[in-house]
Amino acid sequence: MNVLFIGDIVGSVGRKALKDTLPSLKAKYNPHVIIANGENAASGRGITQSIAKDFFEWGVHGITMGNHTWDNKDIFDFIDDEPRMIRPANFPPGTPGRGAAVIKANGKELAIVNLQGRTFLPAIDCPFRTSDEIIDQLRKKHKCILVDFHAEATSEKIAMGWHLDGRASIVVGTHTHVQSNDDTILPGGTAYLTDAGMVGPKDGILGMEREAVLRKFKTQLPVRFEVDKGKWQFHGLFVQLDESTGKAKKMEKIRLLEDKWIMS
Repeated sequence: MNVLFIGDIVGSVGRKALKDTLPSLKAKYNPHVIIANGENAASGRGITQSIAKDFFEWGVHGITMGNHTWDNKDIFDFIDDEPRMIRPANFPPGTPGRGAAVIKANGKELAIVNLQGRTFLPAIDCPFRTSDEIIDQLRKKHKCILVDFHAEATSEKIAMGWHLDGRASIVVGTHTHVQSNDDTILPGGTAYLTDAGMVGPKDGILGMEREAVLRKFKTQLPVRFEVDKGKWQFHGLFVQLDESTGKAKKMEKIRLLEDKWIMS
């Protein structure tokens, strides 16, 4: 099974990058399942139903979220009715939506799980215990499982990778918007990457306009962040899985820049 995971898509620039690159990415990697993090897709905060619809029409099969899940109130109108979208499973009980799903595409089935870290992020239920509960259930029927761990601290992400080694096929981090260089297949067969990176403005600061972010750091005064404009960057991860075992066979980071990319 070929899996393409796409890092946090930020604003209209990120959406343009997704639309521009997906045809070539599909031609090169022949992904059976495409998963994207969409928690920053609507002006950098949250997602709307129309944006989610666009993603699905362009070829994305499943959408994961994160700490900005509820920032766009439109989500409350459709998240319970959209089985292809998941939000962090360790949100409190009774929260709208679901924390895991089974994505069926191109004759394949990939279970996906969304978790959110607790270090340097708002208080939330334990992602490690939640992962145990969900993955133990999923493994009764599914060997191929992807976990999007939306977390701030690299240590917490690395800990999750080792915690799930041999139980999840892929553990990939999101949230920091900077692609890490520690892609590896762990001893138990889990493909691990601390952060997939982002899809969005190349010359902003984590996708936001530079001047506003600099003003915040230099003055500590309240500042309204806006998504930057200009050319895009695209970060993601390709993983090939052995369907019979659920273990990763190969993995490759993807880094593209607008006007400077050639898909061989």
